[in-house]
Amino acid sequence: MAESYPDPVVFDTRPDATLAVTRGTVRLLRNMGMACLTEVSLNTGRRVDVLALDKKGLATVVEVKSSLEDYAVDAKWTEYLPFCDRFYLAVPITFPIEILPDSVGLIIADAYGASIERSAAEGSMNGTRRKALTLRFARLAADRVADLMDPKLTAKRS
Repeated sequence: MAESYPDPVVFDTRPDATLAVTRGTVRLLRNMGMACLTEVSLNTGRRVDVLALDKKGLATVVEVKSSLEDYAVDAKWTEYLPFCDRFYLAVPITFPIEILPDSVGLIIADAYGASIERSAAEGSMNGTRRKALTLRFARLAADRVADLMDPKLTAKRS
């Protein structure tokens, strides 16, 4: 007899403000022709909020900061810089942007869209790291599609 697995219940536990800024940011990046994934773990164990790849394979990382408190207690975003060609902080319109470093790109977003207020400096990621990141992106995207198609398999793997 085949085993029965309950359908997985997926909850997004991010606060509403974070979810709104993430959604608007992803809309912006997709409109710019990028493929996007959220909550992507790097090989360092850190997890980026948004990872986007453009048609040339250049990687953009976006760290979402939904509030001043969120920004003040979390400085891990500097560890993401070697894993991208462009780096942005994305914040809501109410965020005091004058406290943010001028050295990174800036996106202002809400749940419906976003705008780039300051372009990110163009970097150049190490080729070996780019290959590993692109492979991680592809495998994660494929797994997420498969999970949508067969949620019982997702429960079994968990």
